[in-house]
Amino acid sequence: MSISVNNKVALVTGANRGIGKAIVESFLKHGAKKVYLAVRDPASTKALEDQFGSKVVTLRADVSDADSIKQLAKQAKDVDIVVNNAGIMRLASPLSENAEEALTQELDINVFGLLRVANAFAETLEANKGALVQLNSIASIKTFADMSTYCASKAASYSLTQGLKDKFAEKGVSVLSVHPGPIATDMGESAGFEDAPDATLVSEGIVTALENGDFHLFPDELAKQFEAAYQSFSDNIITANLSV
Repeated sequence: MSISVNNKVALVTGANRGIGKAIVESFLKHGAKKVYLAVRDPASTKALEDQFGSKVVTLRADVSDADSIKQLAKQAKDVDIVVNNAGIMRLASPLSENAEEALTQELDINVFGLLRVANAFAETLEANKGALVQLNSIASIKTFADMSTYCASKAASYSLTQGLKDKFAEKGVSVLSVHPGPIATDMGESAGFEDAPDATLVSEGIVTALENGDFHLFPDELAKQFEAAYQSFSDNIITANLSV
C-alpha cells in the first residue's frame, strides 16, 4: 500500500538526533504538515523547534515504559505515519561478561519497544489508514560476533515487523522495515564505523519506499549488497503468501 508523506501527520520516536532527526527533516521537506517529536528529554528538540516552529510538536515518550507510550498515543490521535526509530546498541559478544545485561536492555528497547508502539497506535493507524515504519538493520539478518546481542534484538524486531505487516495489512495499514548498514550517527561512531554514509540516505529512502508501497528498504550501499544476496529468500519466503 502506497502512502505519501505530503500533507500527512507523522510521529518519530528518538527524533532528536541521528536518523530520527534526518527523518523529521525529510518528512517536512516532502510536505508533511506536522511531525511529533517523541523523545525522552523534551529539551533535546529545541534546535528542531527553532528551525521548524509550529510544524513540529515535542512530546515526552520513553519506549521502555508502556504507560508512557500509551499516553503518547492518546496525544497524537491525528497521526498518519508512525516511525519507531528509537533504539540502543551495546557492544557485546555471546562470551562477554555483560552479554546478558546488554541483551536484556536491547530487547527492552529494540523489541518490546516496538510492541509497545505498535499496539498503542494500532487503532489510530487503522482509523487513518496510515503506516508504521520500523528501523531495523542489516544486523537483523546477519550476526556480527562483537555485537551479537544487538543483532539478536534486531533479528527479533524484524521478525515482529513481519508479523505486524501481515496483521496490519488486514486493517489497511502499511508497514515498512528499514535495514540500513552503518550510518554516520552517534551510534555508528560508538561502534567504530568511520566514514559512514549520511543519515539522509535513510530518511529520503523512507519517503520513497512509503510512496512505492515497499515492505523492505535497504538504503545505503552496504545495505544494498545485503539486499542483492537476500532478495531471493525475501521474495520466496518473507513476502510470499505462505501458510502454515
